[in-house]
Amino acid sequence: MLLTNHCALAITDTAVKESENKVLQVFIKRQVNQSMSVGRAVGSITSNYPNEVETIVATALDLYPENYQEIIHAAISSQPTATSKIVKIAIDKEVSSCPNIVQLAIQADPSYVDFVVDAAANSNPEQLKDIVRVAVLTEPDSADTIVQTLTAEHPNELVDILSSAIRAVPLVGEYVVDALLAVFPGEAEAVVTTAVRESGEQREQVRKIIEAAHQAGVDEDSLKRFAINGGASEEEYSAAVKQDN
Repeated sequence: MLLTNHCALAITDTAVKESENKVLQVFIKRQVNQSMSVGRAVGSITSNYPNEVETIVATALDLYPENYQEIIHAAISSQPTATSKIVKIAIDKEVSSCPNIVQLAIQADPSYVDFVVDAAANSNPEQLKDIVRVAVLTEPDSADTIVQTLTAEHPNELVDILSSAIRAVPLVGEYVVDALLAVFPGEAEAVVTTAVRESGEQREQVRKIIEAAHQAGVDEDSLKRFAINGGASEEEYSAAVKQDN
């Protein structure tokens, strides 16, 4: 008897959800027809019903997958605090590649870049390097935040995250080194050696990275060893430390 009642409740709940979903589909279609734009319709609906943003975005992507760019941009612009949820839904729906969704989401609201990369990396950890690369290229001014956020969540991938960031935009080297050493001072060897190695073609950046590490408090004997292991010369190390002093 209890099992029968449980099954009946489950069927009823499913039926209610299906009915609500059909109603929402009709509503979204009507709004799209009225506004002549999927993006405007999604933006308007999510503004009026902020607590339903996940359902609205999921339904809109089901109805208009070819308009995923408009939908993602409109939803995030309307409800930026729901950015991570919107990104996860878009990735789960596979409307585009994960890196492409990351780029769209950051462009919609760069101030939520850390939420974007965190959601994307948790949904697709196997694409972590591409997520870092695209995020840093899209919002280089936030490279330190991007690297710090992802390394905090994926500490075992520190080297890959740092390498991907510097390869994407070599000029961010000193900033990401400073950001990482502030949170992971015990990882100075990996941070400095990797950053110097990846900045090999940018000798001025090598100097700045050594300076940043020195300012962060890495002792000079260790810093010299880390920097030389990464490919810096003794002259480059001495010049950087001398300038910092």
